[in-house]
Amino acid sequence: MSLHNRSRYSRYRGGPDPLAPPVDLAEALDAVAEDVMAGYSPRHALQEFLRRGGRNRQGLDDLAGRVQQRRKDLLGRHKLDGTLNEVRKLLDTAVLEERKQLARDAMMDNTDRAFREMQLQNLPRSTAAAVNELASYDWQSSTALEAYERIKDLLGREVLDQRFAGMKQALENATDEDRAAVNEMLQDLNGLLDKHRRGEDTEADFQNFMAKHGQFFPENPQSVEELIDALAQRAAAAQRMLQSMSREQREELMSLSAQAFGSPQLMAQLGQLDDNLRALRPGEDWSGSERFEGEEGLGLGDGTGVLQDLAELDELSEQLSQSYNGSSLDDLDLDALARQLGQDAAVTARTLAEIERAMHDGGYLRRGADGDLSLSPQAMRRLGRALLRDTAKQLSSRQGRRDTRVAGAAGEQTGSSRPWEFGDAEPWDVTRTITNAIRRTIADGGDPGNGLRLAADDIEVAETEARTQAAVVLLVDVSFSMAAQGRWVPMKRTALALHHLISTRFRGDRLQLITFGRYAQTMDIGELTALPAFRDKGTNLHHGLLLAGRFFRKHPSMQPVLLVVTDGEPTAHLLPDGGTWFDYPPDPETIRITVAELDRLGRGGTQVTFFRLGDHSGLERFIQRMARRVNGRVVAPDVGDLGAAVVGEYLRAHFRGRPYGDAEWVR
Repeated sequence: MSLHNRSRYSRYRGGPDPLAPPVDLAEALDAVAEDVMAGYSPRHALQEFLRRGGRNRQGLDDLAGRVQQRRKDLLGRHKLDGTLNEVRKLLDTAVLEERKQLARDAMMDNTDRAFREMQLQNLPRSTAAAVNELASYDWQSSTALEAYERIKDLLGREVLDQRFAGMKQALENATDEDRAAVNEMLQDLNGLLDKHRRGEDTEADFQNFMAKHGQFFPENPQSVEELIDALAQRAAAAQRMLQSMSREQREELMSLSAQAFGSPQLMAQLGQLDDNLRALRPGEDWSGSERFEGEEGLGLGDGTGVLQDLAELDELSEQLSQSYNGSSLDDLDLDALARQLGQDAAVTARTLAEIERAMHDGGYLRRGADGDLSLSPQAMRRLGRALLRDTAKQLSSRQGRRDTRVAGAAGEQTGSSRPWEFGDAEPWDVTRTITNAIRRTIADGGDPGNGLRLAADDIEVAETEARTQAAVVLLVDVSFSMAAQGRWVPMKRTALALHHLISTRFRGDRLQLITFGRYAQTMDIGELTALPAFRDKGTNLHHGLLLAGRFFRKHPSMQPVLLVVTDGEPTAHLLPDGGTWFDYPPDPETIRITVAELDRLGRGGTQVTFFRLGDHSGLERFIQRMARRVNGRVVAPDVGDLGAAVVGEYLRAHFRGRPYGDAEWVR
């Protein structure tokens, strides 16, 4: 096979995951809108969705739980005596080999042998004290001497590994030249940091340092600030590790450190490095500690790495909480998340961040003049379309018919036509429309034989016997009982579905949304969708009917259609001075004035339908009596069927009892 035709495959390394599921904004929008309709702010609703996650995707809470479990596992698995145990083993080996050599050496003076054996027998119990006491011991066994020298080498590599990750392995079997190179690096590093503290360093100083000592810094810092950040984080973790030890362990290690590489100069350089880093990065956590409860011993370098992991986990936990001002999922450190939890966690977090970004940048959330977020008109249309589709399914199953179509006219055609107006749903009168276009073309000096171009003024539509345009009022109860009984969100979903239907399919109709609690008020669909639940008592149907009558009078040529959704009898009415009167049980005056206003609407030919929510016998009797007064209808749907019931009644009024199918009006 030609080399040019071969493909190479390697492990996926970062970037957008080509195998990750696509971002499902529809699911996010539905979840956010549902919470908004339940009374939450759009910002809070989006945060809750991101915390919960989707149907097939973890959320921030799941990732935060994994972070906490990872932290718990690290603390529960490890303890910090690894270096002390290694030193103790090497010390025991050295002492044992020395005793063996003393027993074998027949040429040794008995007095000298006895003195040496007594010295070994009476070594201090403290590992550090024993190591320090043997610093001047004249070893007779080369094996023992080698073991003892390995203690100094181990300590040197461990204390360096605390500050520079990977040094323990890199300096294994190090030569004197290697150790000299480390000392030179430390001297140059402290010189660079001293100059930086005084503000006297230059970019050339950093570049020269990295050119000379870059092999000691696998992180490949690109500036002196990045170098300081990496060193300070590790040094602070090393300090927290020491403070996480018991007092005895800490004292042992501090005493042993003097034996590192057998070089007091090394410890002096490291001490100066710590001083520089503390001064340059005082904001690092230099005083914290952790409680380790496991059995797996850690050396100084590995322990420092675990403390860095714990600090990184704490930062991730803060980022995932999104509890600070100005928080955003763009703040998430995806590289750290992948290191701690795996690439799948980073992919999940990236996807959640894309959802958050798309909800803002895609136009589904918009920021008002006051800085608050709200659902955009685009989001409302998308949500309304989805709700209307669900409503159509409910209607189809309830009516037992689908795809029953009408020609587009609400009644029989009269044979007459009229000029088209925006929103008209009637069919075009093609003959009159083409004739108008021909006449206009000739009047403008054109030749119809060269083709016609239609203008809006040319179009005429066929007139029908029945009026096809309607002025529709959806009057919804927003008393607190609606929220307390779980009817708040279904009421809003109903309003949104009806609004979408009329604004997209029946644009010739006009819709007014009116809420009534202690007072009544007109609202646009965005205001109603975001309306929080009120705790004020009162069901002021009287005020709502007054506002409905005002709307109908603004559209005298349209068929008035009133749809009333309520779960209680009227308990409030509007007073002449603009205040309200509230009483429960309902005051007779409230009932009288409410009925009078309903009668006034009935005399104007208003088609009225009451949607009764709840089974209270008093409410049922009252609604039935109200409906009979105006030859209206009463529908008592289950709360989950409210949307289909309201849309169905609107369509019945629009088509004057003719059959309608979802294929005609759902888009």
